[in-house]
Amino acid sequence: MDKRYQVVIAGGGPVGVALAVELGLRGVACVLVERRKEPQLIPKGQNLTQRSMEHLYAWGVADAVRAARMLPPEFPMSGIIAYRDLANEYWYAPPLREIVNAYYFQHNERLPQYLVEDVLRKRLAQLPNVEARFGWAAENVAQDVDSASVTIAEDGGTRREIVAADYVVGCDGGHSLVRRQIGIERSGADFNQLMVLALFRSRELHEKLKRFPPRSTYRVLHPALKGYWQFFGRVDVGERWFFHSPVPPNTTRDNYDFHGLLQTCAGFPFACDFDYVGFWDLRIAVAASYQAGRVFIAGDAAHSHPPYGGYGLNNGLDDVANLGWKLAARLEGWGSDALLRSYSEERQPIFVETGRDFIEAGIQKDAAFLARFSPDKDRAEFDRAWNEHQGAAVPRVLTYEPHYEGSPIVFGPPGGASSARGTHTFTVRAGHHLPPQPLSSGRNAFEELGRYFTLLAFDADDCAVAIFADAAQALRIPLQTIRDSYRDGRAAYAAKWFLVRPDRYVAWAADSAPDDASAILRRAVGRA
Repeated sequence: MDKRYQVVIAGGGPVGVALAVELGLRGVACVLVERRKEPQLIPKGQNLTQRSMEHLYAWGVADAVRAARMLPPEFPMSGIIAYRDLANEYWYAPPLREIVNAYYFQHNERLPQYLVEDVLRKRLAQLPNVEARFGWAAENVAQDVDSASVTIAEDGGTRREIVAADYVVGCDGGHSLVRRQIGIERSGADFNQLMVLALFRSRELHEKLKRFPPRSTYRVLHPALKGYWQFFGRVDVGERWFFHSPVPPNTTRDNYDFHGLLQTCAGFPFACDFDYVGFWDLRIAVAASYQAGRVFIAGDAAHSHPPYGGYGLNNGLDDVANLGWKLAARLEGWGSDALLRSYSEERQPIFVETGRDFIEAGIQKDAAFLARFSPDKDRAEFDRAWNEHQGAAVPRVLTYEPHYEGSPIVFGPPGGASSARGTHTFTVRAGHHLPPQPLSSGRNAFEELGRYFTLLAFDADDCAVAIFADAAQALRIPLQTIRDSYRDGRAAYAAKWFLVRPDRYVAWAADSAPDDASAILRRAVGRA
């Protein structure tokens, strides 16, 4: 073995770099291995959720990410949805993720993922305990009872090394070498449909879309496409665009009229210059488990899907926030192997439902709508159906609230199950994301959270708080305490005591001090 680390991260896209930052900030010695020396300049992963921005805030880069955005604030995250083409009279502009901004400490954001990756790479360079091996690729993964290792090779060179660690995490994309070598299977819906991704420049398209209010994306529902999306997305304002659409199975860069496809989808002619044309398969794939022994997978290595709704990068960053603190806790000795297992137990059900109930179900609903209703057959009936279609947009956003009620390390409700479906509320609930509220100091609760566990106690007895803190010290669990009055917005929490995990999810909540603080803490770190 040439070198020894605590964690080896194979794959340095935005998820891998984010994990390196998360671990580095927690004092974990790790190495990041990534073949690409620079981020790939393809505008994927555009829409960052509020949760993702909270993670980026915790990593110290939220302001830098917002400063890197290419669209001005007057272009919101939501888009236009049109029937048949963008020249059609039937269109609407629904509010989307911004409607739940109030339930999070950070508002959502929109920018290409390569800019997010660039910001994270700069943060990574500030962490002395993280080594970045850009220009190297993983070739082989091995593990035994006590350790794991990765054989890495210099891209385009002859050098090879074996790097050993306590744990390995594969963040190496949908075709993950790490996942294949540790034998984790994936399954999900395969639509057997080839899709094109085109990057192009067109000022004329920008001018012609001024008929709409300013928006970031323009999606077309065409009756012939079985619910599959065609959509334009802005990279900047005025010139640069990306475009996704179904294409015939044998399409190549040279045998298809992509300019004609763009104009058909737009419903009018316009000039453009192409910068890139690539292809991807319309399918949803979720790993059966996110862990095999000392090896974990995260991001696209664990779950991949069409770029519908911005679920990919955001779920990857949620993976990072969930796994990072658990690895650090285990390495520091106060977390358990059961805590590590909870990563897969919490995260895997989320994406099963995300793929099935939000992406696949959305395609099926659109297909059924397009097959049944047409303004050419019955305009009055179509008008009613189109209004219903528009009205369904907001409920889909409101019900996407991933939570861990069924997790073995939280005090969820009886019979609770971890799910992508939930409700947004300011009430504190075990297994759910912590809602923001101002403290009497004027700062938000999120600004006072500790890097590990935080106990929030309102109108609490000094002795009861001391007992909880003493229990944490006895278990060597890092704990920060926030005490305040139960007034103002804090009453909306509907609980005076609650324990917040390092990933900003609530482990336990109650109206009064617990009878056994040690039991609560033990369960929260998998030592029950």
